[in-house]
Amino acid sequence: MLELRPAAERGLANLGWLHSHHSFSFGSYYDPEQVGFSDLLVINDDRVQPGRGFDTHGHRDMEIFSYVLEGVLAHKDSMGTGSLIRPGDVQMMSAGTGIRHSEFNASREELVHFLQIWIIPNRQGVTPRYQQRRFEEAEKRGRLRLIISPDGAEGSLSVYQDARVYAGLFDGPEQQVLTLPEDRFAYIHVARGSLEVNGQRLSAGDGARLRRVRKIALGQGENAEVLVFDLRPVELPSY
Repeated sequence: MLELRPAAERGLANLGWLHSHHSFSFGSYYDPEQVGFSDLLVINDDRVQPGRGFDTHGHRDMEIFSYVLEGVLAHKDSMGTGSLIRPGDVQMMSAGTGIRHSEFNASREELVHFLQIWIIPNRQGVTPRYQQRRFEEAEKRGRLRLIISPDGAEGSLSVYQDARVYAGLFDGPEQQVLTLPEDRFAYIHVARGSLEVNGQRLSAGDGARLRRVRKIALGQGENAEVLVFDLRPVELPSY
């Protein structure tokens, strides 16, 4: 069974310099029916104006990754990491015992559009770490590419949780069926464009929960970019 999370029903923070849609409860937006899903706690669809961004702030005991769709995101943190994150790049930060960082639009002219995603870790107090890797368009074209996993399989980034994240690009006749292990949850987020998921049409910003569904069929895309989360079968995050 597919439970749709329509884009239009997401929370919204509009601060002028930041336009952010929240798939799940975050900040001043709270919906008791949308407090994460399994260990997936946050999907924020952020658009940041040129030269603006998030000043230095702290996190601890959280797995946070950024997925850039347009523009360039500049990252600096208390581990001494400084990087630019572009479309195709995935950045993963394990906050562990505590980390401070800032994120800014690196351009003075163009918007940056990215997804900020939080996953609850399965252990606390780890040494903070930073990872970044580029996944070329060819790796995701017409298929799902593993980008995050517990063990860094297939060159993916490592996460402290029993969770796997796939990214795919689908257009026209391109299609794939992802088979999950038994007794798993899954969450689909359409980053842009539209496509069919198990026969149901999803558009940009839409999400979908699936519980204990073995096969996820993706196809009939229209310039679609999609993230698929393979998650533990727990109803609410322990957070």
